[in-house]
Amino acid sequence: MSLPSLNSVNRLTAATLLAGAFSISGAAQDAAQTPPSAPQASQPAAAQGFVVKNYSKPQSHFPNPIGPYMPRHVSPPNLSNTPRIDSLMQDGKLLISMDDAVALALENNLDIGIARYNLNIADTDVLRAKSGAGILGVNTGVVQGTPGGGVGGLGGQVGSGTGGTSAGAGGAGTGAGGLVVSTLGVGPAITSFDPILTGTVQWDHFNQLASSAFTGVPVLAQNTQTYNFAYAQGFQTGTNLSVGFNNSRVSTNSPFTTLSPLINTGFQFRLTQHLLQGFGFAANDRFIRIAKNNREITDVAFRLQVITTVDQIEGMYWDLVFAYENVRVQQESIAFAKKTLSDNQKQVQIGSLAPIEVVRAQSTVATDQQALTLAETNLQLQQLLMKNALSRTLVDPRLADAEVIPTSTVSLPAQEDIQPTQDLVDVALSHRAELAEARINLASTELSNKAVRSALLPSLDLFAYYGGSGLAGSQNPANLCSNLTAVQQQFGCAGPPNNQPPAASPVGYGSSLNDLVNSAAPDKGMGLTLNVPLRNRAAQSQQIRSELEYRQAQMRLQQIENQIRIEVRNAQFAVQQNRASVESAQAAVRLGHESLDAEQRKFNLGASTSTLVLQNESALATAESTLVSAMAAYEKSRLELDRATGLLLDHAGIILADAEHGQVTHMPSVPYVAPRAPAQP
Repeated sequence: MSLPSLNSVNRLTAATLLAGAFSISGAAQDAAQTPPSAPQASQPAAAQGFVVKNYSKPQSHFPNPIGPYMPRHVSPPNLSNTPRIDSLMQDGKLLISMDDAVALALENNLDIGIARYNLNIADTDVLRAKSGAGILGVNTGVVQGTPGGGVGGLGGQVGSGTGGTSAGAGGAGTGAGGLVVSTLGVGPAITSFDPILTGTVQWDHFNQLASSAFTGVPVLAQNTQTYNFAYAQGFQTGTNLSVGFNNSRVSTNSPFTTLSPLINTGFQFRLTQHLLQGFGFAANDRFIRIAKNNREITDVAFRLQVITTVDQIEGMYWDLVFAYENVRVQQESIAFAKKTLSDNQKQVQIGSLAPIEVVRAQSTVATDQQALTLAETNLQLQQLLMKNALSRTLVDPRLADAEVIPTSTVSLPAQEDIQPTQDLVDVALSHRAELAEARINLASTELSNKAVRSALLPSLDLFAYYGGSGLAGSQNPANLCSNLTAVQQQFGCAGPPNNQPPAASPVGYGSSLNDLVNSAAPDKGMGLTLNVPLRNRAAQSQQIRSELEYRQAQMRLQQIENQIRIEVRNAQFAVQQNRASVESAQAAVRLGHESLDAEQRKFNLGASTSTLVLQNESALATAESTLVSAMAAYEKSRLELDRATGLLLDHAGIILADAEHGQVTHMPSVPYVAPRAPAQP
């Protein structure tokens, strides 16, 4: 086996392994991603995925009348690995291609798993806003708890919402850890859009010892029953409605009370409309609109989370490939050094070589052994980081002890496809998630500004009401005047009764209700309520702060655009530079092979020393290691270009719905990847 560009040069074993590791054919981009010995896990995992429910819809009273008052159960997280990992285990080793690594990350990576919950959390804010309550905000920052790999990008917003520690939707805070008090939660008070029914039912028994002869009885007793009900609701136009219905039944032994029991009923319907502060939809449905914007931001933020994690996983995979191939290079290097040491020892024994050459060869073996130890420990670290990134838990001893064997390698195109920089910038400006978040945040801030401007106005409310009262009851037998003649009642109650006429017929509760609707005792009116803060300093400060935050968000949006333009250009330059580095490293490897071959021929003819041979072998090993590193850096730069343009998921064939549910139904297809040739026995 040989590198395609070195058909005329003899190869050492190290070069053979290196050529098997890296395919330089451009046609290899469309080749299969894994060798026949590594099973391709193309079937979706059988485990139950994450359920993305629509929590923006409330529980209904039907068919369960108490449904809105019952807690909803949220299933605990599934912390076991998906079956895909088991399907990739072979002889105690985890054989994964690049596509397998991405698929496992979409299913098991904890960063993505944590971010999934934000989708449902954002729905709860929409539900809360529909009730008229202020929203709590959603954390839309990128979760980066998986160690290993380099993650590029501008940094995620910390949060979006109206709380005192939210940043993002307010536009004033950016980057990890920025906590900013935003004016998104400031504005006219909003009455609950959810109807509120209140009721008071009370029974009271009251006794009082007489302290005066005018009490009429030694002990005044009174029994009161109260049944009051009220209904209140606010509307998005700034209208408030309330209806009150009051009932009381009082019985007493007081001789000065005409009716006992006495039944009182009353109701009032009141309608209030804000005319200045709090008028209209802009001031009253702002939380609903902002919550929906935050829900949209959460979708965008989750897409950014997937992009960031996939970018990290692919970078870690190339680190693993480099570590794996670097171990092979160092193994071949020390094998050559040991062979040279053995040959030198034989020549010293027969007297054809000076003993110092053995010492020099031993030093080279020790140096190469140190390099091999470093390479092996780095490989073990990269394997551990990869297993951690692709699994939810490492409790399974099979997985914890398994070696991770990469079955994909770099595919270097024969000719680099250079696109115009401005075209790439235009693509990035229309696809980058950070820009989409910033634009939605700006829209939310503008919505908040309208409400804050409304809070500057005086409070002027128009109200109108209509009500009535009713009275019913029975004649109080203890009343002093209940037994007097008509003439005595006409001139006042004087003296004890002389006769006992029958008591009046009792009037029931129905008669009292009839008084409410027949306008027997109406209560109606309308009016205006005006509240003018004379200096209005608090509202002024809130309004100007809101405007300043809006202008700040506009500048932040422009800053993100500028950063994206620079990122795209840097990524494109990095691809070109790393491509040149690969070609330079390939030339260095060719030179290293030719120099080593020439020095060995001279040594065999007695015209050179083993020291020079070892020096050339060391230079070749360094060149081969540099080539491995350059190929990995080139692949990472192509990955960074896809991330910078926002096309990473599209180019990898990743379906966002698979990431949301944690079940891969369509295997990714990462570009610029070729299957790695199996190791030679």
